[in-house]
Amino acid sequence: QDHRSGLRLTAPISRWDEAIPLGNGVLGALLWGGDSTLNLSLDRGDLWDDRLPATFASPDWNWATMQRLVAADSMPRFHALFDDPYERIPYPTKLPGGRLVITRLNGAAVQHFDLDLHHAEAQAVYAHDTVRAVVPADGKVLLLQLPGTVTLTLIPPGGVEKLGYPAANLTRRDDEVAFVQQGAVGFRYAVVATARHVADQTLIAVSLAANQEYPAVGATQDPLAVARARTRAALDRGWDGTVLPHRTWWQRFWTLSGVTLPDSALQAHYDLVRYFYGAAGRRRAPAIPLQGVWTADAGGLPPWKGDFHNDLNTQMTYLAAHTARLDEPVLGWLDQLERSLPTFRRFAHDFYGVDGAVVPGVMTLSGKPMAGWGMYSLSPTNGAWVAWSFWQQWRVTRDREFLRTRAYPFVREVGTALGALLRPDASGHLVLPLSSSPEIHDNSRAAFLTPNSSYDLALLTWCFGALEEMATTLDRHDDAVRWRTLLNGLAPLVTPGRTAPLQFAAGEPFQQSHRHFSHAMAIHPLGLLSATGPDSATVRATVDQIAARGTSEWTGYSFAWFAAMLARTNRGDEALTYLSNYLHFTLRNGFHANGDQSGLGLSSMTYRPFTLEGNFLAMDAVQEMLVRSDGTTVQLFPATPAAWRDVSFHDLRVDGAWLLSASRVAGRTTALHIVAGASGTLRLSDPFDGAPAVWSRRNVRREGGQWLIAMRKGESVTATRRPVQ
Repeated sequence: QDHRSGLRLTAPISRWDEAIPLGNGVLGALLWGGDSTLNLSLDRGDLWDDRLPATFASPDWNWATMQRLVAADSMPRFHALFDDPYERIPYPTKLPGGRLVITRLNGAAVQHFDLDLHHAEAQAVYAHDTVRAVVPADGKVLLLQLPGTVTLTLIPPGGVEKLGYPAANLTRRDDEVAFVQQGAVGFRYAVVATARHVADQTLIAVSLAANQEYPAVGATQDPLAVARARTRAALDRGWDGTVLPHRTWWQRFWTLSGVTLPDSALQAHYDLVRYFYGAAGRRRAPAIPLQGVWTADAGGLPPWKGDFHNDLNTQMTYLAAHTARLDEPVLGWLDQLERSLPTFRRFAHDFYGVDGAVVPGVMTLSGKPMAGWGMYSLSPTNGAWVAWSFWQQWRVTRDREFLRTRAYPFVREVGTALGALLRPDASGHLVLPLSSSPEIHDNSRAAFLTPNSSYDLALLTWCFGALEEMATTLDRHDDAVRWRTLLNGLAPLVTPGRTAPLQFAAGEPFQQSHRHFSHAMAIHPLGLLSATGPDSATVRATVDQIAARGTSEWTGYSFAWFAAMLARTNRGDEALTYLSNYLHFTLRNGFHANGDQSGLGLSSMTYRPFTLEGNFLAMDAVQEMLVRSDGTTVQLFPATPAAWRDVSFHDLRVDGAWLLSASRVAGRTTALHIVAGASGTLRLSDPFDGAPAVWSRRNVRREGGQWLIAMRKGESVTATRRPVQ
């Protein structure tokens, strides 16, 4: 963690979405307040109402009906089946956890709130004392330590009455407040807050427990008894007994990788977003949905149902973690996808009528479809983008066993379903019967574009190409032929000789500002088209056109995404401008608020529901400026802005399993260190711009503008720029 990073927010904090965030992947808490009252907004990642609307059981709720209604232009019936249930019926949805209110009896007011990123500890600082709070990295409680005595009040979650739930059953003992909230179909959860006063200190333990906790299925424990046992055990361990192992976990987390930037605002945000990964993403914990473990505490159900949006949000959430070596959140996401694979198979069979697996574009914790804007939420290609996370993890680790047992099997299931859905068009190219491009033309008939849209074509091209590569690596030659045949049946991403910008689809150019750059998927993140390849003119024209259409309809994630795209195309100075403007779409605690919070007119979008994908895209944009690999050649500082004359990074991991550290001083690369995560030949674009270098090993040879180094797994090499005599 950079010494300039961390949060210090002047009190009061009067809104939950500007609070200090704490979490461990399962539990989340937001600390806010101001006078003599502190609020803790509580969350648990597996609090879900997983019921499906009755409409989904209709014999017409399927892909064939979608095609028929679109062909007949019968959009009222289309909306009734595939969109209205999401808007009209409150479930399925993520559930809020409630709020703990702590009233300090000395009546003093908070001066400021702090978040120590290095130790993942929140503080409410008063004139003469401090309240400290943690969500232990390996625990199932929230712990607070504060001087003096307090009174505790629990506020049950708001909005659940819309789901038909009864009011929570509140209880109070001398040292405890608790409630049990009954949910649907037997689900229930409890919150217990227990205080213990020792000498002049009060220790408070808070636990959220459910009778069905992720990843167990069909658990039947009494959540109130479980929560009580957890709080008592935490109080018995005490503050030091709980916090010391917590600090050890976080100290290791911060050693995994890091960057040092000359821009203090972006440095602080980068470090904060890394912290979000540690606080919201773990193995054996639910994956990170729209709001992570910080579900809205505004008296109602969360915006967009707090769900998993798979037409951008979840994929972009995990994008930066591969490079930053944050495997735990990534593997937690992949674990959840594999656990949901039987559900994805049923969805492919029942809704699309094919074998293989289809991942819903909008889904529940268990992988069930939620529908809503059916042209995107029920688009089968979203599963290819989800599967891309498996491929990325293999590419940065080159772990053959992971490829054999996890990556290839999952992507193969998705590719099998997509291949079965394709049909030849009049020109003989394979196309989907329905095609769209998130979220072009919103929820109208015009959203169905001429197949294949650029979005669908890019994902199909990537999927079949990746499957051919993986099958070849695993010596599954018959499989490789199958995938190559499907790949060759697709139209090219760019018509040979064409230099015009990418369109959303044939006859559908990019004509106005839009938040989702779905037509440019092939540039970023998929990397199928590059700024230096044969289609460089198309890449340049596409990026120029996005900039020319302006930002009036952008949300915060659009700025971060476009910054990453510009960096990918070697336009670092422009990338820095958009990335700096992205910060105007964040709240003072760093949460990406979607709308422009600055009043500067950067966008017509000024609303403030927060989602996390914009944060993680900003982290990816920084990394795109610092290092790049296409699996063949590694580049250091490929899009570093001119203003970043002194910049460095350590232990970033790129395609090819290369672990890289490098520094740049006065605009020149001065040193690098590379560790091989797999055996192979490193091809490194000359980072020293032709200047002589001192290498730590022999057999480093130069070929054109590249250095070639044969390395075995675990070997390392260091190089420094030779000083001018």
